[in-house]
Amino acid sequence: MSGRSRLLWGRTAPPRTPGPRPAQGRRLARPLSVRTLAAQVFVLQALIMLVIVAGAAAVLVAQERYDAEHNARNRSMAAAEAFAHGPGTALALRSPHPTTWLQPAAERARRGSGVDFVTVLDPRGVRLTDPVPALIGTRAQDIGPAAAGESYTRTFHGRPADGVRAAVPVMDASRRVVGIVTTGVRIASLSHLLDETLPMLLGAASAALLLATFGTALVGRRLLRQTHGLGPAGMTRMYEHHDAVLHAVREGVLIVGGDGRLLLANDEARRLLDLPEDADQRPVTELGLGPVPARLLSSGHAVSDQVVPVGDRLLAVNTRLTAPYGGAQGLVATFRDTTELTALSGQAEVARGRLSYLYEAGTRIGTTLDVRRTAEELAEVAVPRMADFVTVELLDSVLRGEEPTGAVHRMRRTALRGVGGGPPLQPVGDLIRFVVADTPMVAALNRGKAVLVPDLHTAQDWRAHDPRGAQRALDYGIHSLITVPLRARGIVLGMVNFWRGGGSPPFEEEDVAVAEELVARAAVAIDNARRYAREHAMAATLQRSLLPVGLPDQDVLEIASRYLPARSGVGGDWFDVIPLPGFRVALVVGDIVGHGLHAAVTMGRLRTAVLNFSTLDLAPDELLGHLDEMVTRLDSHTADADADDDRAPLTGATCLYAVYDPVAGHCTLSRAGHLAPAVVDDRGRVTFPDLPLSPPLGVGGHPFETGELDLPEGSRLVLFTDGLVEGRGHDVDEGLAALRSALADAGSSPEETCRALVETMLPAHPADDVAFLVARTRLLDPSRVAVWDVPSDTRAVSRVRAEVGRRLAGWGLGDTAFSTELIISELLTNAIRYGAPPVRVRILLGRTLVCEVSDGSSASPRLRRAATTDEGGRGLFLVSQFAQRWGTRHPAQGKVIWAEQALDVLLDALAR
Repeated sequence: MSGRSRLLWGRTAPPRTPGPRPAQGRRLARPLSVRTLAAQVFVLQALIMLVIVAGAAAVLVAQERYDAEHNARNRSMAAAEAFAHGPGTALALRSPHPTTWLQPAAERARRGSGVDFVTVLDPRGVRLTDPVPALIGTRAQDIGPAAAGESYTRTFHGRPADGVRAAVPVMDASRRVVGIVTTGVRIASLSHLLDETLPMLLGAASAALLLATFGTALVGRRLLRQTHGLGPAGMTRMYEHHDAVLHAVREGVLIVGGDGRLLLANDEARRLLDLPEDADQRPVTELGLGPVPARLLSSGHAVSDQVVPVGDRLLAVNTRLTAPYGGAQGLVATFRDTTELTALSGQAEVARGRLSYLYEAGTRIGTTLDVRRTAEELAEVAVPRMADFVTVELLDSVLRGEEPTGAVHRMRRTALRGVGGGPPLQPVGDLIRFVVADTPMVAALNRGKAVLVPDLHTAQDWRAHDPRGAQRALDYGIHSLITVPLRARGIVLGMVNFWRGGGSPPFEEEDVAVAEELVARAAVAIDNARRYAREHAMAATLQRSLLPVGLPDQDVLEIASRYLPARSGVGGDWFDVIPLPGFRVALVVGDIVGHGLHAAVTMGRLRTAVLNFSTLDLAPDELLGHLDEMVTRLDSHTADADADDDRAPLTGATCLYAVYDPVAGHCTLSRAGHLAPAVVDDRGRVTFPDLPLSPPLGVGGHPFETGELDLPEGSRLVLFTDGLVEGRGHDVDEGLAALRSALADAGSSPEETCRALVETMLPAHPADDVAFLVARTRLLDPSRVAVWDVPSDTRAVSRVRAEVGRRLAGWGLGDTAFSTELIISELLTNAIRYGAPPVRVRILLGRTLVCEVSDGSSASPRLRRAATTDEGGRGLFLVSQFAQRWGTRHPAQGKVIWAEQALDVLLDALAR
């Protein structure tokens, strides 16, 4: 091969033969060699055709066998599934004699489907049916997957013939395997295919061989005709053209022989590899190429675009074998100079690394809405990939969540992070002042962009503010600085300083852009955290002002409460305790949809409305009806407002209103879309009473219903919002079950119960805000209750006054009976004259003295100023003068007029 290679690819061309060009009809010196070549081509083509015919026959046989096997699989599986899923197969398998029914059915299925056999097995593999009756009762093999409930097909080879077997389990309604159906199909013979196709294939091969012979003859004649007159000069010109093309390409080309010697090198290869003049025929290991290129050229393996260093260049090398299918082994190698491309790739890789770093910083900075934590995240991201030390200073107003002020020369160090311990930099919490105009920090604040100080040793302006501190930093090893103002929306929030020390290189201009981008992203996150902190503080302050500051004084319920805001901020959950006339107490719990300032404001509006409605002493269902009407009216106003108004509607707010009467231990409740309360009796048993549920507030069009509970003394009534029992990890039913368990294990006092609920039911930062009340009931002492049924006769007034006086004397209030008797007299006289029977008088003694007069009329009296000539109209005026409070409430029937007197007022009157 070396001789031919030198002839074809060598630098020297064969000598030219002078003389005229041969005539047109003149033959070449050795025309017989062309005929010999044509004969060889004919033989080769004949062999190729024979190989093609044999290959085609093999392919046809394989394809036919594959099609037959595939068809057998499909037919057997279809037949097995059809019989197994038949409506009566499972029923027959559970019958006492399954063979009696299944054997004829299986034979019909075999004949109808065209399979060779259909066999039904019991779950243990015993044949219940078979085309050969003698095999019934024998055990089949390899049915394990079908017995486990899996359908499958398997191919077997051997006598009497190759075939495919399918097995399908028969399952009952409970998905239990009650039997197995197996079917089989023999793979058809291929002889008919060969009988049909082989003559056609041989005929085609013979025709192709004749065509090849004819074509070879034509090619031979054409070759002889085209080589006429081609002498040494024409061949020389052809070789010169090849030589010119070889040396004109911009890639180096080497041809290495099988013995590892250099056969050819073009001009570009000699330049790139700096080859000596006598490189031809020398081993490639002796050309001074270096270990890596020499190993690639002598290894005999193909490589693609492998970059190797050669001198001061980086070359991309490609090697290919010159005789991979036989003949003398050799190697062709090409070389391409990639030095500049590698430099550009390195710059692109650096840019890609910076983009990746900034992307990572964007995901790590601002993970929380906390200003200080965001500043710490900025420092954590920058160290050590960007700097060795990072300090972050923020304005005090930013740390408080307020709007930044113009006084940017006083900042608080908020974050400090470094690769080593104890850098000589001011610690977190120190006040940093920027008062010297020549320092890089002040220059950055004035310019509004980063300032680079590559070498702090030569920067005198940096030393101006604190010469001693600057010297300590230099002695520590800090030598380079980038200072960047932290700005958002054009307003300065703080300052970030990047420091390098130790063995780190100084900062460069490319680092400034990365630092500015990093700080810009952090500034947005810090500003968002600041604004969130401000809004959260405003909402929390508003909500604290709207929730009850303390629980009112009363004697009939021992109450404890809790409110926990949500992790995402304040919400709309609320509660209230409202004393009512007659020593009754109203308990209220509500929930507003959503979170934030709007929810807190809405909660305040609803709480105020409930307080106002409670002064009317309405029944719980009537109060919720008025509240629903108010919410509907507010929602309609919101809907009519400007489209840009982003206030959410109130529809969906829930409320539970309960009134407890300590005289009878009776509690009346009504709920609008709210969860029912929990009741813990005096023995610790927990129940969730089934109370009527009405739609949430704002839905409208539905009446509210009332439920009633009898609460013995010592019972605990637990009112709560859905945040206590709902969460991302569980539903309401699971939450109620957990609440039941927590209440059963809690202490008997309301405060212990609240503490247990917080510890067992709630995480440290709940996803939803939570409010709940725990009230333990007390009953009013029956000895402090007096009741009289009064006939509709004004003459009974004096008798009742006398009995009231005696009862007051028994309570130790006999000397104060005058005002009470006067109130009773006036109220009772009005009830008899203007009301309707039955008339009843009740006196309650607790913190105050309450007088109640009820009658069957729903008409309420009205306080008015009597004229001088009026004979009446002064009764209620006298009642208002002697009573601390008075009013009217309407039970289910009639009305109750009540008057309340403070005991200290009575005692003062007695003292006077």
